[in-house]
Formats: sequence, C-alpha cells, structure tokens
Amino acid sequence: MNEIRPILWDDGTLKLLDQTRLPAAEEVVEINDYRGAVAAIRDMQVRGAPAIGVTAAYAVVMAATELWTSDRDSFLSGLREAGTVINAARPTAVNLQWAVRRMLEVAESEPDLAQVNARLLAEARAIQVEDEEINRRMGDNGRELMPDGGAVLTHCNTGALATSAFGTALGVIRAGWESGRRFQVFNTETRPFLQGARLTSWEFQQLGIPATLIVDSAAGIMMQRGQISCVITGADRIAANGDTANKIGTYSLAVLARENGIPFYVAAPTSTVDLSLDSGEEIEIEQRAGSEVTHFQGTPTAPLGVEALNPAFDVTPHRYITAIVTENGVARPPFVESLKLAAGNS
Repeated sequence: MNEIRPILWDDGTLKLLDQTRLPAAEEVVEINDYRGAVAAIRDMQVRGAPAIGVTAAYAVVMAATELWTSDRDSFLSGLREAGTVINAARPTAVNLQWAVRRMLEVAESEPDLAQVNARLLAEARAIQVEDEEINRRMGDNGRELMPDGGAVLTHCNTGALATSAFGTALGVIRAGWESGRRFQVFNTETRPFLQGARLTSWEFQQLGIPATLIVDSAAGIMMQRGQISCVITGADRIAANGDTANKIGTYSLAVLARENGIPFYVAAPTSTVDLSLDSGEEIEIEQRAGSEVTHFQGTPTAPLGVEALNPAFDVTPHRYITAIVTENGVARPPFVESLKLAAGNS
C-alpha cells in the first residue's frame, strides 16, 4: 500500500499536502508561523477533524516560538490568546479545541520556561504519532463490520488526508480490504467542495482499492435497489448521546439507510467525542461562504448574484446510527453508556 502522510514537521517548518490542489497537483504548502496554520485550516488546505487537530498542535508550537519571552505570565497570556485565534479557525471539529487545550496544559505545567518550546514540540509530535496508532486500532476494531461481498458506501474524505495517516472510516474500509474481505466500494462526490470526488477517489487509487464515484443524490436509488450493504462515515464531533456532526449530507444518508434497512456506521477517535455536550443540538454548525456553492475553483457554476446557503456540516441523531467505531472498541446503543466507556469515563 502507498502510505499517504499529509502533515510533516521539518525543522521548524510545517509542511502540508495542499488538499485544495488535489488531484490535479500534489503540492506542499510550507508554513512558518501560527497564523499561516490558521489560514491553512480555515481555507481547507488541511481538513478532516484529526488532521486539523495535529495541525493545531503544531500551530501552538509555532506560536510559542514567535511569542516566547522570559516573563512567564506574559508568555502564557500571549500563548492563550494565540490558542483562541487557532480555535476560531473552524468551529465544528472538536479535535481542534482538544489539541489546543492539550498543548496549553503542557505549557502551563512546565516549571522551566526555557524547556517549554521543546516540551510543546514533543507533545505535538506525540499527538501526530498517536493519531496514526489510533486510526490503525480503529481499523482493526471495525474491519469485521465490513461485508465479504456486497458494497460499502462512504461520504466525504476520511482517509489519510483527513488524519496524520491511515484514516478513520476509510481506514476501516482499508482494514477490511487488507484482511481479505472483498466488496465493492462507492464514494460520494460530496458537494460542494468535492472532497469525495477529488480526495477519496484519489486515495482509493493510491491504495489500490477499486472504488466507484457517485453523485450525492444517487445514494438513495442505490440503497433502494439493494446495491449498498452498509454505510460508514467519519465524524467531526460526537455528543454524549451519540448524535454526530459530520460533513453535510451525512444525515440524509443515515435516514436513507434506516429506510432501507442498511447498517449505518461512524468511525472516529475518542478525541472527537465531546462528553460535555448532551446532544447534537448543542453542536455549532460552521457556515461557509456561499461562493463555494456558486463557484468551483473560481469558475462560476450559478448565475452571478444568486444567494447560496452553505452549512458545512449536519447532525445525525443517534437513533440512526448502528455503531460507532473507536480506537477503544465498537460502541453500540445506548451510546450514553458505551461512549463513556470508550472514552475512559465509566
């Protein structure tokens, strides 16, 4: 398998495989300051909840280098302010806030200010390594959910590009394939940013897993005709009751799956589980620019001046979810209990 690693820290420079350029070009964007990392997250040069978390961790490292002063209170105050700026890059994916919080706790707990930057870099690297290990454990835990025969449908991009390596939902598909199970894979184009068409299709090609691209609105008829055995997606935030925020269109797929008696799975690390939220009603949904709907890569696809609504995510109520695959096992309803156990909060 061709391993894809979209995030690289290289002697003070953060190198990101620019996901706005794929598949036409494999270009790397080099970032040397934390505001550049914020822009890369906001502009979706890096995307996917785990990858955003890793990038945010390195953003804190760069912020610490830029803001370092021997005055402890001044340094920590400036670093917290930078953390607020990083957190604001995108609001829905909880991994971003989780990573920033983890990094700030390291800075605040280090008594020797001269060691703070080294400690932060070590922590960011640990977050990146842990992410790949977690993804591979998720793959192991979820591979038996994949059919031997039949077909799997996935949405958006949940592979290595959305993480530090391997992937979440796509990682489960990969693990099932590598275990010897053989099934057809379908992936949606995922309007309007086309993460499925541009990124997921590219990843499946890199991995050598046969996959067929479909338009988002074809999922219903394929389920109705018995052409889909299960659906698996990723997640950007999961509430304590199992309500799951993911790329816009996920809720529609979950309802269609329930109507047609098809299992609907979610794969996500426990860092995506937000036990502070009782339900998905509390999840903030990012609203992106309407120009992403009316234009594609700068070219108008709708009449000039037309208004467009562009929510980036929707929330799938837990009642539509068959199981949630985590690195600590497969959580099943009632999720209020199983997610607590998975997250180590029994």
